[in-house]
Amino acid sequence: MRTYRLLIVLAASALLAAGCGDKKDSGGSASGSCDVSVSGDQGKKPQVSVPKCAAPTALQTKDLITGSGDAVRAGDTVAVNYTLYTWSDGKSVESSYDSGQSFPVENVGQAQVIDGWNKGLVGLRKGGRRLLVVPPSLGYGAQGSGPIGPNETLVFVIDAVNLTPSGKLGPSTGG
Repeated sequence: MRTYRLLIVLAASALLAAGCGDKKDSGGSASGSCDVSVSGDQGKKPQVSVPKCAAPTALQTKDLITGSGDAVRAGDTVAVNYTLYTWSDGKSVESSYDSGQSFPVENVGQAQVIDGWNKGLVGLRKGGRRLLVVPPSLGYGAQGSGPIGPNETLVFVIDAVNLTPSGKLGPSTGG
């Protein structure tokens, strides 16, 4: 009887662990129904489709386009274009493509941006496109911000436009 209960507990645990909210990476149009789908060319405003399933609880990053330039390191400055969607309703909130201006992130790792960006931009290569799924704990948390509601999971597609390594005067030419 004790072995039978243990097997039931183990089977239930395995089913819970297989849930879509625990995926490590998501993006592109992979086979799972809990993957964020992104279309569009690097350098142009992407179209994003957010799945209707439980939001991930940990930061997820996926390079959609690897890029060929230098990789962002802590302390670097990177200029990015980004598009933001909210997980709860799959709606577009804002995009730097709409303003035509890239957004500079100075001193990555300690920049004046959400923690999800400080962690999620490291390793992004110049010319690359990265999907970031940011849980509330690394975003705007329980308070929200402007159009971002409380405890919202954020979906960003970020294009690295230019990179200035820390300690350098001009932008990296990458390569």
